[in-house]
Amino acid sequence: MRRMPQFLERYFWDVDFYSLNLKKDTYFIIERILEEGDIKAIKWMLRTFSPKTIKKVLQTSKKLSKKSANFWAIIFDLPKNKILCLKKSFQKTHRIAWPY
Repeated sequence: MRRMPQFLERYFWDVDFYSLNLKKDTYFIIERILEEGDIKAIKWMLRTFSPKTIKKVLQTSKKLSKKSANFWAIIFDLPKNKILCLKKSFQKTHRIAWPY
């Protein structure tokens, strides 16, 4: 199992960083870097995971902020109606569950 670089540890403050598995936790790792990552983390993500995998996470994630989802939709040239967390129906449901 390949380990993640030490500089990424700060993005995974809420989990055991050393138990993260690049294969099993792909979705979680990409999601966190899309939301929180700096340039160095993003470059690592782009080298480590395929564009297809990253796009799939972007399209299906329920945890990305509206701001991040919009940004990455532009970067990856994806229509906003293909991004789950940008769909109006999801935003209404999300707001009801978390009204803040």
